[in-house]
This record gives sequence, C-alpha cells and structure tokens, in this order.
Amino acid sequence: MIKFTIKESDFLKENEGCRISTCTSDVPHIAPVTYYFEDGFFYFATDYDTKKYANLKKNNRIAISVDIYSPSQHKAVVVQGSTTFIEKGPQFKRLYEIFYKKFTWVRENPWKEKEAPFVKITPKTKISWGLG
Repeated sequence: MIKFTIKESDFLKENEGCRISTCTSDVPHIAPVTYYFEDGFFYFATDYDTKKYANLKKNNRIAISVDIYSPSQHKAVVVQGSTTFIEKGPQFKRLYEIFYKKFTWVRENPWKEKEAPFVKITPKTKISWGLG
C-alpha cells in the first residue's frame, strides 16, 4: 500500500475538490469531484448514469489530482490507482454519514443505498510537489 507523508496527508485532508481521470477505449475523460480522504484511500460519490461510472465499470483504473495553483503557491498530490464501488451496507452508510455532514450538496440532494454508489480509490503510485 502507498504511504503518504504527514504533509501530503494533511494537504489531502484540508482539501475536498479534485479532478479525476478515467478512460475506456483509449478515450480519456476528466471530471471535477468532491472527495473524502481517509487512511490512505480516497472516496467520492457518482451517479449510475455518468461517464465516470460507465468508464470505471469497464476499466477500474483512475488518476486523481488534488492541487492548488495560484501566484503564491503550487502544491499537488497526483495519484494513480484502482477503484471499487460501494453501493450498500455498513461501509456505504458510514461514508454517507461523513459526506452528509461534510458537503452541502449531499444534504440538498440526499440519496439511498443502490441509488448512487461511492467509489473507493486504492492508490498504486503517487507524486507530490510544493509540500516541502
């Protein structure tokens, strides 16, 4: 399992927005998502009718970029990994509670098990910069 430094982990926990990249049939797709980082894994929610879901169903490989680019700072953690879906059960309920408390968009548009899955990202490689 990939180990994140304390500075990388702190950076990943302080942020909530990222870009993910999926691919099928050699056609890449990139999308912004909100995420939750815990114990070296990333989690985000998606709908069943999205390109993200369709791509990950066919090819579970993913890349994720959590970054800040401004005139005063350039920081990033970029990860490549694999995904699994969490659609029901205790892990779904625990993640849903976390997302519900953390993100306004979940409270405004709630869903139930099997209505929209969470995606768990297991990192395989990582690179970071600007985190000294």
